[in-house]
Amino acid sequence: MEMSITGRSSRRASLSGLFWRKPLLGLLLLLLGPLMWFGIVYLGSLLTLLWQGFYTFDDFTMSVTPDLTLANLLALFNPANYDIIVRTLVMAVSVTVASAILAFPMAWYMARYSRGKWKAFFYIAVMLPMWASYIVKAYAWTLLLAKDGVAQWFLNHLGLEPVLASLLALPAVGGNTLSTSGLGRFLVFVYIWLPFMILPIQAALERLPPSLLQASADLGAHPRQTFRYVVLPLAIPGVAAGSIFTFSLTLGDFIVPQLVGPPGYFIGNMVYSQQGAIGNMPMAAAFTLVPIVLIAIYLAFVKRLGAFDAL
Repeated sequence: MEMSITGRSSRRASLSGLFWRKPLLGLLLLLLGPLMWFGIVYLGSLLTLLWQGFYTFDDFTMSVTPDLTLANLLALFNPANYDIIVRTLVMAVSVTVASAILAFPMAWYMARYSRGKWKAFFYIAVMLPMWASYIVKAYAWTLLLAKDGVAQWFLNHLGLEPVLASLLALPAVGGNTLSTSGLGRFLVFVYIWLPFMILPIQAALERLPPSLLQASADLGAHPRQTFRYVVLPLAIPGVAAGSIFTFSLTLGDFIVPQLVGPPGYFIGNMVYSQQGAIGNMPMAAAFTLVPIVLIAIYLAFVKRLGAFDAL
């Protein structure tokens, strides 16, 4: 009995010694399960989906055949499909820029001025919308922006109804009501993704040393100069990190464009329509390739800005 216990102890000691001498081996064993899941299940299914973008769809029989073709990828450059890609990309960039502009003041106040209970209050206020269902928020906004809804009632009481009418008359922005306008769709996107921009910027500003601001003031810099040459360059990684979320989430969304805004497909709606309504899986896979390429290019761009250091 004592010999068996001694043997097990020696094996454990040798195994511990092995992991101590080769720490990468222990790390590999810990990550083996998640890496297999990510590599086999996620990447495998994604590559299988993208490979189907080279299959052929028979419009007559409505069936998919494994005959390889580039017709689906070339069809992305048709005027109608190209317009869908541009519309989605413009909205993603617009939402990202607007979210950064709106998030910066609140993130600055949270990082530099709020303390104790007030900081906890701001954290809860920022994260509270995340606790509600995404679909519930989208449907709620359709009611808020509807004709004679809360938004229109509020603007009427402020005397801004002529301004609203002027905005709704713009070709690329307006519509019959806010809920059927591009402006309304833009507002919903900004509201839903804004917390994802506030928190990375706030984290970046938290790491800003107060001594730099004091040194800038001691050297005679105006607050505007301090913001431009000290605060903003150090906050860029946080802005870039937040933009990863706002850009990619807007690029792949298909629920908000379906509920709010004028007629017109986004990339997510087109993928859903091709796969669900028509059954054209190769064309849906080809459209899926577009956001993957755009996000890869965007990640390469924000990586140069230090986005991954601020995550």
